[in-house]
Amino acid sequence: IGITNQRETTVLWDRRTLAPVAPAIVWQDKRTAARCEALRREWPATVRRKTGLVLDPYFSATKLEWLLRDAKLKARAKKGELAFGTVDAWLAARLTGRHATDHTNASRTLLWNIRTGEWDGELLDLFGVPEAVLPEVVPSAHEIGTTSAFGGSIPVAALVGDQQAALVGQGCTRPGESKCTYGTGAFLLQHTGTRPVTSRHGLLTTRAASLDGKAQFALEGAVFTAGAAIQWLRDQLGFFATAHEVNALAAEVPDAAGVVV
Repeated sequence: IGITNQRETTVLWDRRTLAPVAPAIVWQDKRTAARCEALRREWPATVRRKTGLVLDPYFSATKLEWLLRDAKLKARAKKGELAFGTVDAWLAARLTGRHATDHTNASRTLLWNIRTGEWDGELLDLFGVPEAVLPEVVPSAHEIGTTSAFGGSIPVAALVGDQQAALVGQGCTRPGESKCTYGTGAFLLQHTGTRPVTSRHGLLTTRAASLDGKAQFALEGAVFTAGAAIQWLRDQLGFFATAHEVNALAAEVPDAAGVVV
């Protein structure tokens, strides 16, 4: 079994029961936008250098910080009674009992240093996250454990974030190879090899899937709204009844007459 997931959805759960202690917070959630704006005035260079990311509510750190405003949850987190992770880590825990995530998912938390390959103490202090709540970080292709949930003893042998999984799925495993996949959003990733590349034009630096245990990197351009725009045109504006109608409508005109969304 391999687990792939939307990388930035944040889950906090009880280590003993494996039950979430609060609703999961999805990647599109904007409740921490003001907090990110405040942090951008002082911390952007540090965060960018260590994580390859920008300060945005899209990523996990401010969501986890928001959950840990609850004093009881914070106390339990410090005692090691709670576990944090993206959906892959929670599923791995449910299936195998092991609290683990991979390099691609860890690199989307704003808490993991992509250059050292470790959870970063300075960032943990910045967001008020106890180290005891964090998962073990393993290569993307790595046997986490086994599960009997589907009958027999089946290895859980891979964890990888959705866009990095798509990079591998499209055969982009060498520097310079790129893919763009479309779903709710659209994400363009370019494999950059074994060293992180810093963009001068706003792209994110992120970990690519580590298939042989060695660090791999990518540049990413993230467009949060792609398929979601089609859904909005359908559900809110009533332009068509089903998304499948878009192709036929687009084919009715010779070009977009200069209109760009």
